[in-house]
Amino acid sequence: MHIELNEEQELLRETVRRFADEVVKPKAKEIDETGEFPMDFYRQAGELGLAGVCVPEEHGGAGMDVVSYTLVIEEISRVCASSGVILSVNNSLVCDPIQRFATAEQKQEFLVPLAKGEKLGCFALTEPGAGSDAAALRSTAVREGDHYVLNGNKVFITNGTHADIALVFASVDLEQKHRGITAFLVPMDTPGFSRGGHEVKLGVNASGTTELAFEDMRIPASWRLGEEGEGFKVAMSTLDGGRIGIAAQALGIAQGAYEEAVAYSKDREQFGRSLSNFQAIQFYLADMSTEIDAARLLTWKAAWTKQSQKRYTLEAAQAKLFAAEMAQRVTNKALQIHGGYGYTRDYNVERYFRDARITEIYEGTSEVHKMVIADWVLNKA
Repeated sequence: MHIELNEEQELLRETVRRFADEVVKPKAKEIDETGEFPMDFYRQAGELGLAGVCVPEEHGGAGMDVVSYTLVIEEISRVCASSGVILSVNNSLVCDPIQRFATAEQKQEFLVPLAKGEKLGCFALTEPGAGSDAAALRSTAVREGDHYVLNGNKVFITNGTHADIALVFASVDLEQKHRGITAFLVPMDTPGFSRGGHEVKLGVNASGTTELAFEDMRIPASWRLGEEGEGFKVAMSTLDGGRIGIAAQALGIAQGAYEEAVAYSKDREQFGRSLSNFQAIQFYLADMSTEIDAARLLTWKAAWTKQSQKRYTLEAAQAKLFAAEMAQRVTNKALQIHGGYGYTRDYNVERYFRDARITEIYEGTSEVHKMVIADWVLNKA
């Protein structure tokens, strides 16, 4: 694995950073406060090829590699974590499983508009009684001829308020537990569907999180993704890739907070000199810089392993675990460097501090990732 970016990746990072600074950053504070879903940003990102970074060009995507995808999510999240996770979900939790499991007809119908950014996707797995224990879901899909009748509720669905297409997981036989779970691609204008209101959260407040409900929804069997009973495999393999995206998001949040802290430490004076001249502050910044670089290397390693078509469950879990916990530590230090001002909404650092918290929870809690890593160390190493 090469740890230096190639010329194409460097150009991509520069392009996305410019887009983030010029288009995303000016509205980041406003959408955090109002909860307004940044659909204009998503459409513009789609025009740049950022809605389907790794999707082949023949299916509407940019045809880039997985490391490039992490660069995109990091750079967007560096200025706005809500916008970063919106892209992450569409790329890794929706486009990726469709690319891997869909038929040619399904790719044309669903993947092409999603990868182009013409439509927005969401990943509907979590339920009121099924969070980390995804196999405990209670949504059902009953076969009736050439259709399924879908019933159930999903919660905490990122992009759910504005998504056009949902990747929904439901059981064709609850007694079979995880072996009965099946995946479906569901346009959200299908009769029998409803969505709740926007969830106001501690952080990533503009990510369109909501509840979805399916009541006697009749969907054609042609919308099933994969075979009956393969849904749990689809979900778990998809989440491995999604964890790389959240690692990149956490990395971007930390990088943004770090940059704010460095600038503030140079400008702010106390006791007749800038904060950056105090050894305590220098040590904070040294720790922050080192941890960010360590997380970036773990994230790139996971991305490279996925791109190499090797099993990457361990690498994804390690990257997501470390990056999420690193983001907590870095944003905490960044706020401390800002002192009282950092605790106010006049400075971006308090938003970074709030946004970092969710990265330890969604797409697998830190505790779940430790279980995954421990299982690998004890049983598969």
